[in-house]
Amino acid sequence: MMNVLRRLLPSGRTWVISVPYLWLLVFFLLPFVFVLKISFAEPDIAQPPYTPLVTKEESKVTINLNLAKYETIFGEAETFATKGLATGMAESQYLVSYWNSLKLALLTTLFCLLIGYPIAYNIARADETTRNTLLMLVMLPFWTSFLLRVYAWIGILKDNGIINNLLMSLGMIKEPIPMLYTQFSVMLGMVYSYLPFMILPLYSHLVKLDTRLFEASADLGATPWRTFFSITLPLSKAGMIAGSMMVFIPAVGEFVIPELLGGGEVLMIGKKLMDDFGVSIDWPQAAAVTVLMMILLIAPIIWFHRFETKQREAEQ
Repeated sequence: MMNVLRRLLPSGRTWVISVPYLWLLVFFLLPFVFVLKISFAEPDIAQPPYTPLVTKEESKVTINLNLAKYETIFGEAETFATKGLATGMAESQYLVSYWNSLKLALLTTLFCLLIGYPIAYNIARADETTRNTLLMLVMLPFWTSFLLRVYAWIGILKDNGIINNLLMSLGMIKEPIPMLYTQFSVMLGMVYSYLPFMILPLYSHLVKLDTRLFEASADLGATPWRTFFSITLPLSKAGMIAGSMMVFIPAVGEFVIPELLGGGEVLMIGKKLMDDFGVSIDWPQAAAVTVLMMILLIAPIIWFHRFETKQREAEQ
């Protein structure tokens, strides 16, 4: 009897494996299904502020699929294509917010990679005592409130801030350089905030590299740069992609940094979502924007998963 029960009940290994899948089901798939459902509804002055997807009258069940919110977004794409760049940018708020979000997220990812790779490489090559100290310095900003760190950049970048006052006192400029409430300030704040998310995955891959490969390369007469481009860079590709995903995905939907350092002048998708969910109370439109943004982000995630799978197969 006990043997039969053991066969029927899931094993310990199955329970352990099921935990991440259960987590994804509860905190990703179900919320996404709810948002998808809302995107096909219509705004309503009620609680909740949207019409039900399924209505029942006597013995008749009706499914109401409203595509108007998706048509709004794709209509902007058509306007952008027919009326040209200037007019399209002026009349296509959602497309502009998508473009700004993707552009700033890509630039943030690129600069984080360019800055974070040398830092991660030097930490990985340092001795163990120094390595722990350097890692602590990388993680030190997390000990301070995220809002305080972003607010600090306002005091640095504003017209009478630290940078402009220093440059004017040195006689390098006569008038303050407008840095705050620009795309530059938003990107700077995002690079500063997300840099540790690039450094840590890179470090975890670089520290595992077999140093004998570098010794063999030097014995064969390769220069340090040749060794870097032939051995270090290709072997750390997985870390570069993992760090890029960890920076790019949250950066696309960033709201706090554009709001504080952009001052509402830099339109990103997070701002549009906040306006639709809050000020406009147009939950179906915000849900449609969210669904399309999720579709845009799922593509690089699938590509990264396939790349990791190929890497594991190559190692085996």
